[in-house]
Amino acid sequence: MNPQNNYGVVHFAIEADDVDRARAFYEGVFGWRFEAWGPPGFYRVLSGTAEVPGIEGALYARAVPRRGDDAMVGYRCTIGVPDLDATTAAVVANGATIRTERSTIPGVGSLIEFADPEGNIVCAMQYE
Repeated sequence: MNPQNNYGVVHFAIEADDVDRARAFYEGVFGWRFEAWGPPGFYRVLSGTAEVPGIEGALYARAVPRRGDDAMVGYRCTIGVPDLDATTAAVVANGATIRTERSTIPGVGSLIEFADPEGNIVCAMQYE
């Protein structure tokens, strides 16, 4: 059986109004790597390293403009981080807005929710 067929998350896609701004944000905060792939402005996202593999994703221009700050977007995930305080600082320094301050889920870990510079809602979680 293919190990990707285990009901886990195997891919994500980030839609952006400004692809270059979104790319700079995710490179600056999480160190993700981007490879041009397919049509212009479409990137393959490499979220892991050789030591700790991550899932692959895609970054591309948003097909339909968002309508308002609370509009539903096509990307929402939680990113595991080793230091939530450092990540929170990096998120803000790279242009995101904190939507939910640090909170704790007992027995799981602590997390924040933020809107990236493209308005996508993302969580960062430091697991216990």
